[in-house]
Amino acid sequence: MLKAATAAFKGEYSREIGLQLGNRLVSTLGEIPAACWLFCSTQKRVEDLLRGVIEACECDNLIGCTTDGELSGDGFSTGSAVLAGIATDEIQFHRAHASGLAREGEVAGRQLAEKFPPQVTYLQVFSDGLTGNGSAIIRGIQSVLGQGVCIHGGTAGDDGRFERTLQFDGTKILTDAIVGMAFTGEFKFGTGVQSGWSPVGIAKRVTRAWENVVYELNGQPALEVYERFLGKHANRLPAVGVEYPLGLVPGQADVEEEDFFLLRATMSVNRDQGSIAFAGEIPEGSLVRLTCGDYGSILAAAESAAHHAVKDLGDIPIGIVFVYSCMARKIVLGRRTGEELERIKAVVGNTVPIVGFYTYGEYCPVKGRQNCFHNETVTISVIGA
Repeated sequence: MLKAATAAFKGEYSREIGLQLGNRLVSTLGEIPAACWLFCSTQKRVEDLLRGVIEACECDNLIGCTTDGELSGDGFSTGSAVLAGIATDEIQFHRAHASGLAREGEVAGRQLAEKFPPQVTYLQVFSDGLTGNGSAIIRGIQSVLGQGVCIHGGTAGDDGRFERTLQFDGTKILTDAIVGMAFTGEFKFGTGVQSGWSPVGIAKRVTRAWENVVYELNGQPALEVYERFLGKHANRLPAVGVEYPLGLVPGQADVEEEDFFLLRATMSVNRDQGSIAFAGEIPEGSLVRLTCGDYGSILAAAESAAHHAVKDLGDIPIGIVFVYSCMARKIVLGRRTGEELERIKAVVGNTVPIVGFYTYGEYCPVKGRQNCFHNETVTISVIGA
């Protein structure tokens, strides 16, 4: 049996607020949690909030991070803190962290995975959203735990400042790090992932690229190709790029689904080089297409992802729902951002505990359990035991 609960607070942080948040979680749960998740903004006294939460919950088996917006059963919020906890005899939880993402993401992923039991089938990870390479982290984890492990989570945010993000491992507050919570035991999970962006125009070949920087598409400067597509909006690059991400054509980057495009959001442009830096790897030689989306398609994608996750879980009752959605979706949705979570709740049920945050990038497998690092995408896990 699995019991889960969440608690939320909006306002200035302190140890006393952390105590209140933790006490509220324990009271709702009815017992001490076996594992906890904390997601919050980057305001002052985060360390005091964390200390109060752990003291009240009597459980330092906690991971989490700072965000670009928080999600809970109370809805979408900013400048807040959300806390989730699970109590169960069926699942064993194992937490760990690894540092040095900026130096070598694949090494950090491998170091993290080496701290977990080999029988892990489901792993939640939160990495620094400003350093490291999400795809490399996945490769490192899978080199130890194998291709069959499900990796779900997101990259930490800092309220859109793009200065410094924080990751939590128990009482430790880290940066340039990845934290993880591995699940073993008797439990079931389901995942769903959708974006809502659709391809436009013909596919183009990435003829020169290095990691996340694309220099040429079809032998032409990548920036020129984007500018021709955007027309009068080209002078708003890279900001406008969140509305028109690049999509890797199915069959690229280990993604085989015919209707799924792995998205990459623009991060910066170099006008002298004619290049564009994206928020994730784009392999040289891959085929890509420009994409676009609107309110309706983005919200419908969240609902679709929830349906996929519930179907993937099967007949097991849902104990808790984890949602990690890209901050680019929040930018495009604007005042309608809260509707994304409402669409998900309408599928999983309004009384099921739900927790998550808006990320700078997402980890989640697509069909066939192929783990991928995503941009501009909503990812969902439902857990039952």
